[in-house]
Amino acid sequence: QVQLVESGGGLVQAGGSLRLSCTASGNIFTYNTMAWYRQAPGKQRELVAGITSASSTRYADSVKGRFTISRDNAKKTVSLQMNNLKPEDTAVYYCAAAIVAGISTIGASYDYWGQGTQVTVSS
Repeated sequence: QVQLVESGGGLVQAGGSLRLSCTASGNIFTYNTMAWYRQAPGKQRELVAGITSASSTRYADSVKGRFTISRDNAKKTVSLQMNNLKPEDTAVYYCAAAIVAGISTIGASYDYWGQGTQVTVSS
């Protein structure tokens, strides 16, 4: 059973920072792509950032310059450093992993998902 477990969410004021972490466990192999998605109330789930095994990255336009994704293959973790947070960043953030290479914006491309962690940014 493969599991992705997120941590690091919480409540922060606008302009503040949070760091999300996702650890993969279980009988897994190396994922080519790991990503962070988010879903705000009443909105569709959207790709926030992704990173390949070769450390190529992709960011949503709304977070470029503020968020940084990184991964540690040996530890099977992926992190999302979020700086200068805005109220519109409020959402449930999900970790996702895909066997195939390439950072897709299509959620169905990902094979495993975490349970999500809430990020709330107050104004």
